[in-house]
Amino acid sequence: MTASTPPVAIIMGSRSDWPTMKLAADKLNQLGVAWEAKVVSAHRTPQRLFDFATTAKAKGYKVIIAGAGGAAHLPGMAASMTDLPVLGVPVQSKALKGMDSLLSIAQMPGGVPVATLAIGEAGATNAGILAVQILALSDEALAGRLSAFRAAQTESVLETVED
Repeated sequence: MTASTPPVAIIMGSRSDWPTMKLAADKLNQLGVAWEAKVVSAHRTPQRLFDFATTAKAKGYKVIIAGAGGAAHLPGMAASMTDLPVLGVPVQSKALKGMDSLLSIAQMPGGVPVATLAIGEAGATNAGILAVQILALSDEALAGRLSAFRAAQTESVLETVED
């Protein structure tokens, strides 16, 4: 990995996906993991997608979080061109509320996996955490921060229904 390449790339099909995908970046920030975000449209910038996906591993990325709405080909196309784990986030669309995105990302053919998360904000949040879990397998300090995060999350859930 080069000194300037963060371990996580967050890619999305459109700038309008950033409000959702920013939640993945927020979790990465919270857990001390560097990231880089790019707009890489499978349909409007196919050469950019090809260039990114075919060089991502050599550039030093370890995990790709790919968010897309509508036809949502970005995660699957990226996965078809890299050995890196690709975490797909279906961005909620207006027409079909994100179901189109979910099915496009989840229904990958055997041999080209994309780890598909929930539609929208929960999916983006979980993609950030899942990226951390993957990276923590080979980073003890990160594993400690992840354990502390999980413990704090558990502690924050009150047992009673009253304040």
